[in-house]
Amino acid sequence: MEKQAFDIGVALERIEQAVQPWPKAALFQLAEEGYTSVFEQLLACMISIRTYDEVTLPVSRTLFARARTPASIGQLSWEELDALISPSTFHERKAQQILAIAHQVETQFGGDLPGDRDVLLSFAGVGPKCANLVLGVACGTPVISVDIHVHRVTGRWGYVKASTPEKTLLALETVLPQEYWITINRLLVPFGKHICTGTRPRCSTCPVLDMCRQVGVEEHR
Repeated sequence: MEKQAFDIGVALERIEQAVQPWPKAALFQLAEEGYTSVFEQLLACMISIRTYDEVTLPVSRTLFARARTPASIGQLSWEELDALISPSTFHERKAQQILAIAHQVETQFGGDLPGDRDVLLSFAGVGPKCANLVLGVACGTPVISVDIHVHRVTGRWGYVKASTPEKTLLALETVLPQEYWITINRLLVPFGKHICTGTRPRCSTCPVLDMCRQVGVEEHR
């Protein structure tokens, strides 16, 4: 098949339709359910680290049903918080980090966590991917959050060439129009889970096959 020139706008428009049957990425789904504060999104993002969305969503909902502000989280004991988020990977450490953040937000910011990247990155357990995702979803700040799906898919397209998610982020910042900076994570997470999968991607049903360079794809469905 002769490949067309890659048009990111067309690609994301097609993918928007293709991912309709599948669940949204966890933080975007929680935002739709009303968990839109920077603090709530940060906690959900921390819960999601090394944890499947299928676990992140119910765990976040369970936690927020019990406590969803820095003050109410801060009133929980470590044991209570750990039990609430226990299905999440590394829950003991996350419980400790979340309590520390809740207390810090109360004492430093009067209980209102600002949408400031430097502030988010100052917390133990929060890296650039998490900070960017929270700012994008909670604040609409134009930032790119690159997880393994965004890294794999954009590299497979031949849209960027980078060896790590961190380098993919830098590459995307130079070529991706800013209007798509938040959208790309929202769309490529379900797309990467269900169509452009890690092994044997479903190229036969891919809506952007005519543009994709299929970099590194040796076997597909």
